[in-house]
Amino acid sequence: MNAKEAVIRRLAELWSNQKALCITAVFLSSLLTVVAWRDRSGFVFGERMSVRTTAYTHTEADHLVHGNRTAVGTALQHGRVTSAGTDWSVLPVGTEFKSTGRSGHYVVDDYGGALVGTETIDLYKPTKEAMNDWGVREVEITILKRGSVAESMKILEGRKSSSVAQRMLTRMREE
Repeated sequence: MNAKEAVIRRLAELWSNQKALCITAVFLSSLLTVVAWRDRSGFVFGERMSVRTTAYTHTEADHLVHGNRTAVGTALQHGRVTSAGTDWSVLPVGTEFKSTGRSGHYVVDDYGGALVGTETIDLYKPTKEAMNDWGVREVEITILKRGSVAESMKILEGRKSSSVAQRMLTRMREE
């Protein structure tokens, strides 16, 4: 199966599963290029956005209590798939995205107090040196998969004593 057939098959699966309402495609020189498609909730897959990114590591003072665990309880990842933290009311848990010009992709499985109310994404780095080398960067990302607002809310509702979780829940309920 060539790339064009694979894209057509995947779009047909999405359509038959009623996950997609609108498919936007551009035919250029007989090549199918998917620009974006929208699901029932209005989220645009393939959406590109410019975001502020920072970096964090598990050995930072404010992360020591969590060790190498994410907010969802899994081990922090770095490599082909890398953990990312953000305000879950902006990008819900499970959202997958890639950064233009970089290999691999990221999954939202963490959050942090400084991220709530911002569109900043915190990218996990395995060392303080790598974290400091990253610094603060404006990058373009492409959304590959929308995460689950319901799962985000379920996790956060179990953290009633966390002011960070409560702030995200409030933002989710307002939207």
